[in-house]
Amino acid sequence: MDSMLDRPEQEMILVVDDQPDNLMLMSELLMDRYQVRVASSGEKALRLMQSDPRPDLVLLDIMMPEMDGYEVCRQLKADPMTRDIPVIFLTGMVSAADEQRGLDLGAVDYLTKPISPPVTLARIRAHLNLKANADFLRDKSEYLELEVRRRARELQAIQDATLEAMATLCDLRDNPHSNHLVRIEHYMRLLGSALSLHSEFAADLSVENIELLVRSAQLHDIGKVAVPDRILHSPGQLEEADRLILESHTTVGRDALAAAERKLGSPAEFLRFAKEIAYSHHEHWDGSGFPEGLAGEQIPLGARMLSLIDGYDELTCRHAYRTSLSPEEAAARIKAGAGNQFDPRVVEAFGEVAEGFANIAQRYADSDEALGLELQRLEDAVTESIELTPPEP
Repeated sequence: MDSMLDRPEQEMILVVDDQPDNLMLMSELLMDRYQVRVASSGEKALRLMQSDPRPDLVLLDIMMPEMDGYEVCRQLKADPMTRDIPVIFLTGMVSAADEQRGLDLGAVDYLTKPISPPVTLARIRAHLNLKANADFLRDKSEYLELEVRRRARELQAIQDATLEAMATLCDLRDNPHSNHLVRIEHYMRLLGSALSLHSEFAADLSVENIELLVRSAQLHDIGKVAVPDRILHSPGQLEEADRLILESHTTVGRDALAAAERKLGSPAEFLRFAKEIAYSHHEHWDGSGFPEGLAGEQIPLGARMLSLIDGYDELTCRHAYRTSLSPEEAAARIKAGAGNQFDPRVVEAFGEVAEGFANIAQRYADSDEALGLELQRLEDAVTESIELTPPEP
């Protein structure tokens, strides 16, 4: 349907009749008020209806050779491009059955021959007004729908930019050359898709929610911006005080995201998952994790998924200070953690896509440059720790 702004000010009427005299009579009656097109057969009328601009109303004779008016009307109403154009039958057939048949096909009115000019013009005007009102409402609805879509895309772009900026901050703080967050994103999408096929998770893991989890997962360690390098990059066992500082990154991350949400003035769905994941992804299924020691389904689903994903990535990614495990060895470790560290049902879904995890790990493996930066930061952290250690008396 053309936009109302694209339509001519003077409405167009198509008159369809196989009798030239009738075409001439109707043209003379209408031409001072409307643009008029004529067609001497049903086939020609259908061809004209496919060209722009389309008529605003059709006056259609019923009794025509080859293709009668009923068939023309049926085809017009079956075509999405022409179904909303009103059709008025012109006919000498006046039985109730004939009228009912035409109305059932979608015609809006009947005019009997010989026509009464005043009545004909009044009927045409009434139906054109009805069509104009319907077109206005349809165009307004379409405009509002397009505006809603545009605003939604704009909001989505803002959300994506916000999450990407935060994720970039995490990268710069940790290792900007690592593909860790890229792998996390692909793991989350794959695991979410596998879990969504399990009936108990289908409602929570819609396509939209999976994508929210994918973006939110990139912020799981945002709280590490508050952890000193000497702790964050330390390869050895941490002292109790340093361990508590490291573990506090879960609370710092949750609180930072909650503060951002408060700035928005209302709860933000796209940050809800991020807060849950940042705060609870170190909780264990058996309650032995931190920061709260949550157990089982007390732990949000996104955090349970990220716990497994982060564990797998830690086992398989390249490190400067230890040898990584093969995908098969890592998968065995993950499966052995079912019921202890990991949700058994999440582990089951992981097993269904373990080969996909292995492919992601290989495709997005860290480069030598990333490994070199990790080694440099490790050396700097060790140096910082030595400098902070007071000399013995």
